[in-house]
Amino acid sequence: MKFVITKSIIENVISAMQPFLEKKDASSITSHIYLEVLNSKLILKATDYEIGLESTIEDLNDTQEGKATVNGQNLLNIIKRLKESDIIFEALDNSLLIKQNKSNFKLPMYDANEYPSFPKNENLTLLNINTLNLINSIKKITPAIDNNNPKFELNGALIDIKSDKINFVSTDTRRLAVSYLQNMSNEVNQLIIPKKAIIEIQKLFLDEIKIAYDNTNLVISNSKTKFFTKLINGKFPDYERIIPNSLKYNLNLPKSMLVESIKLVTSLFSNIKITFTPNSIIFESLDEESESKTQIDIDLNIQNDFYLAVNAKYLLDFLSMSNNENITIGFNESNLPFYLEDEKFFTIVMPIVLEK
Repeated sequence: MKFVITKSIIENVISAMQPFLEKKDASSITSHIYLEVLNSKLILKATDYEIGLESTIEDLNDTQEGKATVNGQNLLNIIKRLKESDIIFEALDNSLLIKQNKSNFKLPMYDANEYPSFPKNENLTLLNINTLNLINSIKKITPAIDNNNPKFELNGALIDIKSDKINFVSTDTRRLAVSYLQNMSNEVNQLIIPKKAIIEIQKLFLDEIKIAYDNTNLVISNSKTKFFTKLINGKFPDYERIIPNSLKYNLNLPKSMLVESIKLVTSLFSNIKITFTPNSIIFESLDEESESKTQIDIDLNIQNDFYLAVNAKYLLDFLSMSNNENITIGFNESNLPFYLEDEKFFTIVMPIVLEK
């Protein structure tokens, strides 16, 4: 195997592959990137078995067909230090030689035939979703995906394909985030996608893509890139029973004023109490050792005072993902879960219960 390529082209691809490599065991073949020259194209792969990325590069010179593997982190470290010009790569005697001008490097290779295979595209079910809508929907629910929950299905996002709509759902048990789209033609199904995959999808894809799945994998591809992730095998909680059927109060409030006030009183402590009165909204920190308080004068058209106490991060996460100048906050009573909504996106938040 041999090829000549411009530094910036291969550096961008090798950098994008780093999250897909095994980091803990440098002796594993999954710490390596797979390289193959075929039909004057360079095919690169990286996988840790759970998630994988394949990229194709056509801008090559002086090619000889063949394949190799090399430690992905070490390869990137070398490429980064080279100058912005052509680099020569050549596999020779179980080593990958990297040359540029008078600089030479040699990295050990593993048997490329032992590299893990990627899922095949055959027998997969197509998922018909516009790329931009998919990215926007998963972006909104990403902050509420849990980390390292013993219920492993909560460490991912649910794509709940219903007959009339597609719900994108996540929860960290303190809040439930749901974004939804109209379902045009997809079969009813449920997929749980790991958080790491949800994050990488947002980085990789902006143009039109093909999305397909089976019971084990989700595969996303375009002309130059193929991504796969293993799905989480589990039963996502019955999130719909948490969604309130009706609410006593629905307040339409300016987002910018909320963000400014919340940030002001959380400069020292993240837990806050927000009190709603007929003519104002009062924000105050729940820190016992210091005092932070501010107020918005606004006519809310309500008869009684009520409040919510909450970790402000949950509010700011929602507000940062909302698109409109105004958002809706819905309540039934103080000390009960409350509802945040903005155009096909809502979050239900568990309060901090305070003594009345």
